[in-house]
Amino acid sequence: MSFKGDLEALVLGVLQDGDLHGYEISKRIKQTGTKALQVWEGQLYPTLHKLEKEGNVSATWVPQEGKPPRKVYALTDEGRKELASQLKTWHEFSASIESLLAPRKSVTGGVQ
Repeated sequence: MSFKGDLEALVLGVLQDGDLHGYEISKRIKQTGTKALQVWEGQLYPTLHKLEKEGNVSATWVPQEGKPPRKVYALTDEGRKELASQLKTWHEFSASIESLLAPRKSVTGGVQ
């Protein structure tokens, strides 16, 4: 069993709460407080374009007063299915890791 932890799953997870532009997606991922989840523009936008091409997200240009329009991304029905699949895989993966890392009782009843 394997889990390919990647930015695509994180983006889909963030978008399940509503439509967002790229900077806000990045900001929400970074708000986890984990340095391991730092996202840079050079990673995020190619991922968003790939998800859009695959039909997992849709994008719409939204006008802003006094500013250029910005692209806002939304999770599609296909994206929700992909997120559910990624979540199932993550749960299986994390349960397997947990079973290996958790303290175990020895035959004599103590923790190993």
